[in-house]
Amino acid sequence: MTGSVLWKEWNKRKPALPFQVLLAVLFFLVGVLPLSIQGQILADSYSQKRVESKMREMQAQCLMMSNKLSVNGYLANVTKNAGISGEMQIIADIYGGRMCVVDRTFRIVYDTFGIATGKINTAEQVIRCFQGETSSRYFKEDHYFYIVTPIYKEKAEQQIEGVLLATSSTEDILTDWEDFQEKAYLLQLFLGSVLLIVAAVSAHFLVEPFKRLARTLNLVAEGKLDEDIQVDTYRETRAISEELSTTLTKLKQLDQARQEFVSNVSHELKTPITSIRVLADSLNSMGEAPVELYQEFMADISDEIDRESKIIDDLLSLVRMDKAVAELNIEKKNINELMEMIMKRIRPIAQKRNVDLIFESNREVEAEIDEVKLSLAINNLVENAVKYNLDGGWVRVILDSNHKFFFVKVADSGIGIPDEYQSRIFERFYRVDKARSRESGGTGLGLAITKSVVQMHQGAIKVQSKEGEGSTFTIRIPLKYIP
Repeated sequence: MTGSVLWKEWNKRKPALPFQVLLAVLFFLVGVLPLSIQGQILADSYSQKRVESKMREMQAQCLMMSNKLSVNGYLANVTKNAGISGEMQIIADIYGGRMCVVDRTFRIVYDTFGIATGKINTAEQVIRCFQGETSSRYFKEDHYFYIVTPIYKEKAEQQIEGVLLATSSTEDILTDWEDFQEKAYLLQLFLGSVLLIVAAVSAHFLVEPFKRLARTLNLVAEGKLDEDIQVDTYRETRAISEELSTTLTKLKQLDQARQEFVSNVSHELKTPITSIRVLADSLNSMGEAPVELYQEFMADISDEIDRESKIIDDLLSLVRMDKAVAELNIEKKNINELMEMIMKRIRPIAQKRNVDLIFESNREVEAEIDEVKLSLAINNLVENAVKYNLDGGWVRVILDSNHKFFFVKVADSGIGIPDEYQSRIFERFYRVDKARSRESGGTGLGLAITKSVVQMHQGAIKVQSKEGEGSTFTIRIPLKYIP
């Protein structure tokens, strides 16, 4: 394997750093970095101020010495002014530097080092000084500075007769700076160690509530849904706990609903089979039963088979709609024509129950829908309104729309739905009146299928009902399908 492949493979398999370690490192860096930067700034500032202070002192000494050289006519007789030369030597020794006196001919008449006396010095700063310019400069890399001061002729203040050139080393300041930095590093190391310990301890206590929450979630993941996951240490953990508790409650409800669904499916599929078994056993136990009785029993068996087939068909419809990639055959359709077709299909059932079926439409409506699925959903609503109505009652179906949605409202004068059951009527196999539902041939899946179809169209469904006063179901579907 090549190096790049190995690196990629290691990146895939390398363990993630624990959050506690990352938090401790973050605390450590937040504490140490400002401390290090501050220490470096202080050390540099201390060094710079020492150099500036030394240069000011040396400049003051040069000014005083320049005046003394001028007053005593030093350049006229260097030998006679040996005492002043001694003073310059003392100043040079004190500041760890060197002092030279240059006359008008650029000849060095005195050098505290004694090695350049009599030589010519035509340095730029010396030439400029003869022009009346006092200058100084610090060479940080070479650790020294120079100061050039003019020497005026006595009683002729504007006439320069010489130059005093002073240089001084800053090695002592550099040594002090290095000592300071070394001590600062030791202090930073000590404080950094303390910060690291504090950061590790703090990170442990800060992360512990989240670890406790993670341990509880692991127990929940193992199936212990009754575990208390409330962790109120921080506002964040409290918010997470509350959200997880809500989610867990929903999971419990879903699990309960799943168990009820499995139980209901088993029961609903078994009931027709049990009836068929009873009818068949009854026929077998009879000797020579009349043909009419055989026909009656066979008709009952056929009805039970039809009922079983309808349950299976509805279950298959729900399974198809539950798929994550449930397909819709979206086409632009005239909803008014679709509603008329549904009314025509259900009108015979309404006439049989003597129920007045009314359709109202305020405008022509066209929308992008799956005609087959939406027909099934609306058909379930209208058919339920007829089946669970009173003889001689009415069902009013209203179609309307705005610029964004169309609405189908199915209102009836039927038995209504008690308030405590309205939140569950869209559950699979849930029946408010189980006896009447089976009597009317319902499977308990119709409203579940309707809600699933509406949601597949990115729509919504709601119910308003009062026991004994009828129900009103309203669905809202976008005119333009949104995938």
